[in-house]
Amino acid sequence: MNTLSIITFLTVTIGIAIISWWITRKENLSTVEGYYLGGRHLGWFLVGGSLFLSNISAIAIVGETESAYLTNMTVMMYGFASIFAMAVVSEFILPIYLRFGVTTTPEFLGLRFGPDLTRWVAILLIFAYVINLMPPVLYTGAVVLNGMFDIDGLLGVQYWTAIWILVWSIGIVGSAYAIFGGLKAIAASDALNGVGLVLGGILVPYFGLKFIGNGSVSAGWVEVLAKHPEHMNAVGKPTDSVPWTTLFTGMLLVNLNYWGAEQYILQRSLGSKNLSEGQKGMMFGAVLKFIAPLITVFPGVIALVIYPSLEQSNEAYSSLVTGVLPASLIGLMAAIMFGASLTTFNSGLNSTSTMAVLNLYRPYQEKRGIKVADRDLIKIGKSTQVMLAILAMFIAPFIYFASDGFYDYFQKVASLFSVPIFTVVVVGMFTKDVPPIGAKVALITYLIGYGFTQLINDFGLHFLHWAAIFFVIGVCIMLIFGKLMPQDTPFEKPESSAVSLNPWKWRWIAYFVTITAMIAVTLWLSPFGIAKW
Repeated sequence: MNTLSIITFLTVTIGIAIISWWITRKENLSTVEGYYLGGRHLGWFLVGGSLFLSNISAIAIVGETESAYLTNMTVMMYGFASIFAMAVVSEFILPIYLRFGVTTTPEFLGLRFGPDLTRWVAILLIFAYVINLMPPVLYTGAVVLNGMFDIDGLLGVQYWTAIWILVWSIGIVGSAYAIFGGLKAIAASDALNGVGLVLGGILVPYFGLKFIGNGSVSAGWVEVLAKHPEHMNAVGKPTDSVPWTTLFTGMLLVNLNYWGAEQYILQRSLGSKNLSEGQKGMMFGAVLKFIAPLITVFPGVIALVIYPSLEQSNEAYSSLVTGVLPASLIGLMAAIMFGASLTTFNSGLNSTSTMAVLNLYRPYQEKRGIKVADRDLIKIGKSTQVMLAILAMFIAPFIYFASDGFYDYFQKVASLFSVPIFTVVVVGMFTKDVPPIGAKVALITYLIGYGFTQLINDFGLHFLHWAAIFFVIGVCIMLIFGKLMPQDTPFEKPESSAVSLNPWKWRWIAYFVTITAMIAVTLWLSPFGIAKW
């Protein structure tokens, strides 16, 4: 890394921090709503930009690039198919959350099914984030930054030491955003980093194609298609890691949960000024999803052409950046990758603290007859974030010793926690008579059943299909309980809301255009278009 790269990296990183502070300097962070929901003042740009960048983490960049390098572009459907899910959540789920004025998914479930469900789901999500979200984000961020800029060689330390240094660097900066700035500072930095990620991320395939084509992007594109048309395929065969049939089963459910019940993602939409801004923000995020495959997946195919025999396939992205980008842009990419690494971490940290404080600590104190002031809740929340951040930073480097197939493993574990929570959320939203015991039985049945198929015997069926099967079983269990043991008092939605629930008038046009474009691009990146099986 030369002096210019270091100066560029520091300038961009510090500049984003200063702009984020300026945007949030007048925010009242002494209230729970101000600290955890940005005072419900988030406009569509901050909502959509933050949704996009929280989704595009170092896990996605490293894991999806590696997957395209090894197999094909089918992994892109994890994110690309979410365009449909975002439209569904925007129209049917977000209005319900905003009507209730809740801060977290567990809080909604507590209103619907009682305090036990609040505790159960909060504990599940906290465990999932501390084990399967924040440490992998820190680790993959450290891996890609070290691969891009040879930090171990620059500092004259061992690779293991460099990973520790980078993990703690990302973790400390991300913690600062979350602890001192609250959700609005996170959203602001996410949106700003998102702009950089879009602009800088597109430069990687641009210069990669230019490198392959000896100065001509079009010639590089032709050579990629000629050499590896099978790697351009986004529609998976039954033997691929993401078979096309999963798009209509577990993939759909995972995406609906991700955008409609995953706390660290949903919290941005819950902080919207009103329903219209929330819907516009989600559709802005959906439009940005069309750019995501260029940033996270297609570079893997380009890397395969340039470096067909990498010893470490997880270094495909970093090898491409250092091999094709001009030296003057490496510092910019360092700042972008640093931002992409810390954004999901600080989002997970903020959301985990939100649930720990509002769904566990405050109810426990209220049950004891102690009313805790907002200022004290925020103080406890900050202390909680410090402890959780330290725990995640200690865990992260040890992922180095994990076996191969990290990205697929990450998705399998995520499905263990996500789909059962979405099951009880969606049935709770659209029924009135299902009792708490039905939700509890459905939740336990999914955890045991899905866990058995992934730990003991999957009977040759893809994990996303199993997720869909146990989702259907869970829904049936809840409906049966609602029929045989209905609640004494049917559940009723509140009559008013803390924010305006007037929907965005152009939303249906936005839904149609984005979903149609999603289908068209998917068919183009298939054997019906430019790819081969």
